[in-house]
Amino acid sequence: MSKTLDDIRKKLQALEGRKGGSYSNDKTTYAHWNAPEGTSSILRLLPDADEDNTFFWAERQLIKLPFAGIKGHDEHKAVLVQVPCIEMWDGKNTCPILNEVRPMWKDKSLEEIARKYWVKKTYYAQGFVKQDALGEQDPPENPIRKFIIGPQIFKIIYAALLDPELEHSPVDYINGTDFVVAKTSKGGFSDYGTSKWARKESSLTEDQLEAIEKFGLVKLSDYLPKRPTQEQMAAMFEMFQASLDGELYDPARWSQHYKPFGFDSASDEDDGETKAPKATYRPPAPAPVARPAPAPAPVAELEEDEPIEVQAPVRTMVGETKEPGKSPQEILAMIRNRNKAA
Repeated sequence: MSKTLDDIRKKLQALEGRKGGSYSNDKTTYAHWNAPEGTSSILRLLPDADEDNTFFWAERQLIKLPFAGIKGHDEHKAVLVQVPCIEMWDGKNTCPILNEVRPMWKDKSLEEIARKYWVKKTYYAQGFVKQDALGEQDPPENPIRKFIIGPQIFKIIYAALLDPELEHSPVDYINGTDFVVAKTSKGGFSDYGTSKWARKESSLTEDQLEAIEKFGLVKLSDYLPKRPTQEQMAAMFEMFQASLDGELYDPARWSQHYKPFGFDSASDEDDGETKAPKATYRPPAPAPVARPAPAPAPVAELEEDEPIEVQAPVRTMVGETKEPGKSPQEILAMIRNRNKAA
């Protein structure tokens, strides 16, 4: 079942060529981000049960939409709504939200907005916990755990796979390699930059092999969010535009599709109010791009499931904008007109 290291390297190199230059309540998830600073967890990653997946991870892509509050509820408490990016399934340049955001990277005055709405990537993997920095008191019966890996750790995993000195796939049952997740801090944030692969290869133990036989491996793509329907795509794009405009999150329009974590809209279902009509997704015409958009500027990344501070968009009165002469609608129109002229 395990892919060879050569298979993995070929696929990674092919991807490089195309590039051109919360908390979890699931006991299965090993929450390494909750470990104390200065500690290390040792993980033994395992292959995906999906033999069509060359890699031993599945990439999750989410877009975070900030709102200043919730209409009809707490209108002054910032909330965040996470929606899946369609490019997780359909590839690059298929997400209507990202197609609006990509051209913003070309204008330095819009980089802050672009960064706020840019896709956030995390990675699902599975394996054993060989050294537990959390000190779990009641681990699950199935020792094969789910791991949610953030960008910083993933870069270390990725880079090592292309190292010619690595002879075997790290998820090989006989000649595999443990991964050490080391947690420190930097600039007030958790830092995993000293995480690394173990220097020595090792085989799985008899107990670990028996656990794989008893419980089986997981198809990692099953952890990904469900693919949005056309109606959900419409709601996502409406929410993006509303967030960009500084509007409140509207439960009557969007709660049946996507809502802030912990928000319960059940009390609104039978309040006698007229519900907003269902939206129909009509993707905006893609703006022609003369050359590939530059990569986003490097920014400090938090692990996906660590707490983050929600920065709500600035709410404005009708006719008022944060920067005179540059409303969100004018920004999008300016970008589209610029690209048409290119």
